[in-house]
Amino acid sequence: MAVTGWLESLRAAEKTALLQDVRKWRVKGALGALGQWQIEVGEPALHGAGSLGPELIKESNANPIFMRKDTKMSFQWRIRNLPYPKDVYSVCVDQKERCVVVRTTNKKYYKKFSIPDLDRYQLPLDGSLLSFAHANCTLIISYQKPKEVLLAEAELQKELKKVKTAHSGDGDCKTQ
Repeated sequence: MAVTGWLESLRAAEKTALLQDVRKWRVKGALGALGQWQIEVGEPALHGAGSLGPELIKESNANPIFMRKDTKMSFQWRIRNLPYPKDVYSVCVDQKERCVVVRTTNKKYYKKFSIPDLDRYQLPLDGSLLSFAHANCTLIISYQKPKEVLLAEAELQKELKKVKTAHSGDGDCKTQ
């Protein structure tokens, strides 16, 4: 089953840091160099104000901001800066493309996104597990986690407890 393959790849992966509420991947490019971080869960870190580069040109802070924040029992996505009332939004599952589709009846916002965890475990999408709410200009979309994912996450937590942290050494400072 795909769950064991996923857990085995996590056991074999190099773990550089354990951050709460963030899951990000760094894959190698075509030439073998490490590429940009791809954030799956959590908010991207803000760049420093003094750095040069693409950070000088910045998008409007009124644009919708899409991010994923999971809870124990559900996958959750938040789309900030959407000022329309709840009855304007339509959130549904597209079985053919294996994704969730968010659209407004006034055609001002449209977004398709997949659920990588379900793809990883090769589980089907179920529209009855999908719900959404709207508060404070934020659309909150929730998808209840299937039993298989909950069991796999419990096993993953057991595996992460085995990882030695930087502070789990002997405690003596050997700098002098």
